Amino acid sequence: MKILETNRLILRPFEPTDLDDLYEYAKSENVGPNAGWPPHENKDETLKILNSFIEGNKVRAIVYKENNKVIGSIGVHKDHKREIESCKMIGYVLSEDYWGKGIMAEGVKAVIKHLFEEENLEVVSCYHYPFNTKSKRVIEKCGFVYEGTIRCSSEIYNGNIYDDVCYSITKNDYFTNLKNKI
Repeated sequence: MKILETNRLILRPFEPTDLDDLYEYAKSENVGPNAGWPPHENKDETLKILNSFIEGNKVRAIVYKENNKVIGSIGVHKDHKREIESCKMIGYVLSEDYWGKGIMAEGVKAVIKHLFEEENLEVVSCYHYPFNTKSKRVIEKCGFVYEGTIRCSSEIYNGNIYDDVCYSITKNDYFTNLKNKI
């Protein structure tokens, strides 16, 4: 996985030494549930997730340059709603201590640029639950186009079922309208 860098961030593979930082934000009741997963109850649970990130090599740690701390993650995964190889889905999470500073949009834009310019994808997608207005704002800032809402399509850890609000950027969108803005 290529390391990406922005003005304030380093987006790199997770490392074993990231355990404390990951646990710090993953235990928050305001972080995981917005993305559909439960707050981590202990560091053993976080260690399992960290090891899966390291082994899977699909999730980048977001390192804030100012304090060299891991403050979130951005993953690039197969989009199971689109069965084409040249489409990937972006998912992300950020420590609530860093919300509202434009950090996540900065990181997502770097990943979008990488996916279109270096991995030659046709489509990049992103989804959020209707209640996650912060994620919606990041998606809009990054130039994703609203496609629609798939009703009652995701069951999360606690058994609740939510709609998926769907967005995408095509290769044509990126190179025609967004490349110089990202």
